[in-house]
Amino acid sequence: MFDLTGKVALITGSTRGIGLAIAENFAKQGAKVVISSRKAEECEKVTARLQAAGHQALSVPCDVGKHDQQKRLVETVLAQWGRIDSLVCNAATNTNFGPMGKASDEAYDKIMSVNVKSVWQLTSLVIPQMAARKDGTVIIVGSIAGLQGNPLLGLYGVGKAALFSMVRNLAAEWGPSNIRVNAIAPGLVKTDFAKALWENDALRAAREAATPLRRIGDPDDIGGIAVMLAARAGAFMTGQVLVADGGVTII
Repeated sequence: MFDLTGKVALITGSTRGIGLAIAENFAKQGAKVVISSRKAEECEKVTARLQAAGHQALSVPCDVGKHDQQKRLVETVLAQWGRIDSLVCNAATNTNFGPMGKASDEAYDKIMSVNVKSVWQLTSLVIPQMAARKDGTVIIVGSIAGLQGNPLLGLYGVGKAALFSMVRNLAAEWGPSNIRVNAIAPGLVKTDFAKALWENDALRAAREAATPLRRIGDPDDIGGIAVMLAARAGAFMTGQVLVADGGVTII
């Protein structure tokens, strides 16, 4: 039910954190994984490590905020492996921490370009070749910030909420071609991206106390969910947002 042998998975932002955990878990289930982020050196390091462990991995650096690099990314993967079975859109940025009213136009544009527009562009490049085979999965990594109000992460949350709407619409458009599109909405996870929130002992203790499972997330907590969504186990699920937050949003 969770076997991904022979599948080709393209994972953006996959050199660290949640993206890396997804790539590692996909590889352990037999997938050929494409490691991609802005820094070529980091891509090569992760790829080499996966290959040394006996997995099939390909390094293709890409700044997802640049459409020409997206095109090169997809073309390179198709030239190397002939198909993309699973697309995982994980790369994201946050250029504003504080009230939305004090954010600059540049901060807004950057968040919407990298976190939202790039996902629309990349799915538009990848899904048609899936539809031609009547098989494929798209997984978009969001955040519970897209489900809740937050006085400090407002613009980031607006972008993630837009992604959840995109998931539903892509699922409706491409479902007849047997393409499944889903999102994962993590809570606080121990990644470099969220380091400011979990390295502070007081903030972390308060978050853990307010979380039913009494801990913050680990990247592998999200990696396993992504495997399920890409595999036979998730074959009848599309257009959904799976919340993985230790229970924070239920109370």
